[in-house]
This record gives sequence, C-alpha cells and structure tokens, in this order.
Amino acid sequence: MNSLSGGKTSSYIAANYPADYDVFSLVRIEDQNCKFPDKKIRKEVEDRIQAPFIGTAEDDMIIYTMLDLEQYIGRPITWVTGKTFEQIISKHGGFLPNKIARYCTTDTKTMPIAQWRHKNIDSDVIMRFGYRANEKGRASRMLDKTNDNGMTEVKIIVGTHSNGNNKWKNIEYCKPEFPLIENNIYKDSIESFWNDKPVRFAYMNNCIGCWWRGPMLLKHMADKHPNKMEWFAQQEENNKGRFKSEVSYREILDYNSQIMLFDDDFNECDSGYCGL
Repeated sequence: MNSLSGGKTSSYIAANYPADYDVFSLVRIEDQNCKFPDKKIRKEVEDRIQAPFIGTAEDDMIIYTMLDLEQYIGRPITWVTGKTFEQIISKHGGFLPNKIARYCTTDTKTMPIAQWRHKNIDSDVIMRFGYRANEKGRASRMLDKTNDNGMTEVKIIVGTHSNGNNKWKNIEYCKPEFPLIENNIYKDSIESFWNDKPVRFAYMNNCIGCWWRGPMLLKHMADKHPNKMEWFAQQEENNKGRFKSEVSYREILDYNSQIMLFDDDFNECDSGYCGL
C-alpha cells in the first residue's frame, strides 16, 4: 500500500513504485465559508468518500492533485475520511490539538486509513511512506514504535458493544517501508520529476493552519487562504486551549503582512515536516 498525502513526495512514490493499493485520507471541515468551489467536484468527492463534503482544512488544490495523480498513474486511488475536524475536536472534549496533544494527524489521517485497511485487507500490509533520503530520523522514529513483528499498531473501532459504546481493538496496521531512503532519492530529484508532468500540486500540503508551522508562515498562509485561517482562529475562540501556546491565531491574523515575503522564503522545516 502507498500512503498518499497529496504532496509531491508521496505522489512520486505512487508514480514510481506501483502498489496493490494507493490510499488518501481527506481532512474535512464543516465551514460554509471554506466550501470547495466546484459543485461537480464536491459531488465526486462525496461519492468517493461516501460522506458529506463541504471543504477541507488543506489547500483546495489537493483535491485536483489526487484526481490528476489517479489519471497519471493509471490506477484507482482509494479515498477515505474520518469524522470532520470539528467532530474530532468535540470528541476530545473541545481541547485543541497541539504539540502536547498531537491527535489531529492520528484522527484525520492514520485512523481512517487503518479502519479501511482492517475492513478490506485480510493480510499483512507493507506500507510505503514518503520519507526522503535526508529524513532517516523520521523513519527511525517510526521504526522505534513497531512491535516484535516489525509492525506498527493502531487502536481502531471494530464494532459496538451491546450498550452502544464503541468497541476498540489494537490492530497490526502495517510494516513501514521507505523506498526513497533505500534508493537515495532527495527533493531535487522529485521536483525535477514533476516539472513536465500533468499533475497539479498545492503550494504546501498538510492543513493550512498546521500548528507545526511558525507564525510568519501561518500569516503567509492567511494571506493566501483567509477563510481557512479564519476557521482555525475561530476554533481557538470556540474551544479550549490554543494550537500554539505562545501566540493565538487571531494575533497571527492581525500581524502586518510582509509584502516582500516570497514563497521560496520558506522550507519544509517551516512547514512542520520534521514534526510528523
């Protein structure tokens, strides 16, 4: 299985390392101000995830990325989704995810894929992750969490008890594999590969307001996606805690825009890749 995020790196894996399954998990939000603008594509997304779709906490371009990528690789991409981000926050008692309570990636990405894998694949899974040759530390941290069988474990819902409460079970999720590390593939090779390919990519994948990002980059994202960053600010005002302990998102939105700031002033460290 290839685990797809919508970025160039995992898409490179899908294009160059064919798998039995390519799976993408969509992060949904309920804010009408963040509605995906193309009604026809919204309907297609709903058909794929079998759930209502208003908008995503990520760049809208990621939807087109996954549709383009499917056409390019010539294999179907499975779309999954969990609860909406608002429902996930509510499930956690209204406490927002942050560097201490890092539940957002688990609940929006890992668990939906794990639920789908448990339901549809009755065998061990080798899952490829998009860690590049300079990200051996990320791979090592993941491998440190595997069990004696070399498998990562995830706690998922497998049914309900007679009283209606969810029945949870730890499952062996996957055996991680890192083909880009094994084949010494760096970012420059991936960027070069996509230069002339018919796949559109977002400026940055992951959530627009990802709390791993620094305040300056978050303000930059607010200039690009004001409605979505407003959604993040409202989550802080309507729930408990902050995404970033040192500053509120409302304060970030009130920063003066840096008019001389360019997209290439930021790199993946600013984007929080090292924290995932």
